Amino acid sequence: MKKLLFPIIALALLTACKGGNQQQTADNNDEQEIEYAYRDSTIYGFCGEGSAMNTLQLITDTGDTINVSVTRARDMDKVFGGYAVGDELAILVNKDTTEATMVINKSMLHGEWIMPNPIDGSSETGIRILRGGLAESIEQSSIVYKSWRIINGQMQVQATREDGIDMEEYMLFNFVKLTPDSLVIRDEDDTYEYTHPTPDDDELEDGVNYDSGDESDYKI
Repeated sequence: MKKLLFPIIALALLTACKGGNQQQTADNNDEQEIEYAYRDSTIYGFCGEGSAMNTLQLITDTGDTINVSVTRARDMDKVFGGYAVGDELAILVNKDTTEATMVINKSMLHGEWIMPNPIDGSSETGIRILRGGLAESIEQSSIVYKSWRIINGQMQVQATREDGIDMEEYMLFNFVKLTPDSLVIRDEDDTYEYTHPTPDDDELEDGVNYDSGDESDYKI
């Protein structure tokens, strides 16, 4: 009986090691799937002087210069905010980087965006989108916006809810419309229609220049 003891122990150890390797492989696969799901295919940069109505020249954040057609993106209503020289942009392109499938004007996103309070409509609430990826809540006590970014043609907003749990969450929104005075985004359940706050009469009298909001005045 003692002679059988070593083979049994060896078999048990081999099974345990095999199970551990399988678990590690499964964990690695899960990590790879998560990484792939969040892999960003967006190209970031600034609108170059070589841009025209149907052609976009992008000076990328990595220092490259690419020229892409925006005809396809326009046909699909996927040009959000137009573009002008110097604007900060985020674009999606086809496989050979000749066509833009989506153009998002990040510069036009910056600023304060408000809408009627969805609870009772008696006040205005919203989000302040800042340069550098920072975000802030406007007149909201239950949720605190912290950061934002463009990822794969969507806007991702990081926030925490002040409900005693203080857990971070990431919200993804699809773009529906973006103009100088209108931002419409949509998640899985709802559509949110924002506008810029209306300036007070005192601000206008102080000589602050507020654009008329006509995108055709200065956007390609």
